[in-house]
Amino acid sequence: MRPPPLTHLRALTDDTGVAQHAHMDVPNRAEGYCTDDVARAFMVAIQASAHEATRQEGIDLGRAYLSFVVHAQRADGRFRNFMAYDRRWLEDVGSEDSCGRAVWALGFGARYAPIERWRTLCSAAVVRALPSIETFSWLRARAYAMLGLSSAASVEGAPPPFAETLAGLGRDLVARYHAARAPGWDWFEGTMTYDNARLSEAALRAGAALGDATLVETGLATLAFYESVVFEGERFVPIGNRGWYRRGEARARYDQQPLEAAAMVDAELAAHAATGDEARLARAHEAFSWYLGKNDLETTLVRDGGCSDGIAPDSVNENMGAESTLAYLASAFALAEAEEARVAKYTRDDRRNRRPERRPA
Repeated sequence: MRPPPLTHLRALTDDTGVAQHAHMDVPNRAEGYCTDDVARAFMVAIQASAHEATRQEGIDLGRAYLSFVVHAQRADGRFRNFMAYDRRWLEDVGSEDSCGRAVWALGFGARYAPIERWRTLCSAAVVRALPSIETFSWLRARAYAMLGLSSAASVEGAPPPFAETLAGLGRDLVARYHAARAPGWDWFEGTMTYDNARLSEAALRAGAALGDATLVETGLATLAFYESVVFEGERFVPIGNRGWYRRGEARARYDQQPLEAAAMVDAELAAHAATGDEARLARAHEAFSWYLGKNDLETTLVRDGGCSDGIAPDSVNENMGAESTLAYLASAFALAEAEEARVAKYTRDDRRNRRPERRPA
């Protein structure tokens, strides 16, 4: 699988950051920027920098995105979120979700950024954010922080509080799972809303980073239940945002959002890393196929590396904003990396197992 083009991401990007929204494929400057999206863009830029074909683009874009996220951080470690096109911050502090996503991106950068100075800068920003992370009350914000800390804590010589904070968040996630689960409902809360698979992924990534079997088991159990809800055979059908899915009620089918497919891809890849089960990799590809036309409307959502903003019952939202585009790009890069690792593994195994030929007598 080839790395995706960054054509539309470049169109959305200027020297400040990435535009939140678009009129079809044209940036909508009136809506300005947000840390939520720039944090996502920073991770995509890091992914792009790992491929020869997109390395320099990834570095050039990543530098601008990292500058934005670091500038967004307040003295108390939290982050501002919304910024107007004229670079005025529009709020004193952002939502917990935006703060969690910033920590996720910085933790990812602390481990994977292509330049050592960036890794140092990211790690220092995560240190500043630690006191605020423990105050998060929203489950997804805590899960995003867990994803970032799972990366940051895996760096050799990482500050001990990274793993300590991650372990505390992991214990809380498991406790919430046991409090919410019921017969026929193997989940973390009583309603499935947005970015659902990130909760299972957080358990899996944290379990791997900490060597915690309970977290891994929780991630696998909840992911299996979530699969039973959102897969119809090999077709991925995410929970719709017109009502979500409350336990004991019918699930909403529309509107379907691209970030759900991205979360599913990453969760399946985390499960594949934890178990080695090739069926997980196949599931990741099935979720990714949602972007490419294996969806209710049988319509591709992707053009020039951009992605449409979602699926309604009878139409596609043709606007290609940052969240949707970055969801697609992140998934494409993650699958390209997974396939490269898989090919490399089988090549190594084949070389080990190959017997030397006998020389003729």
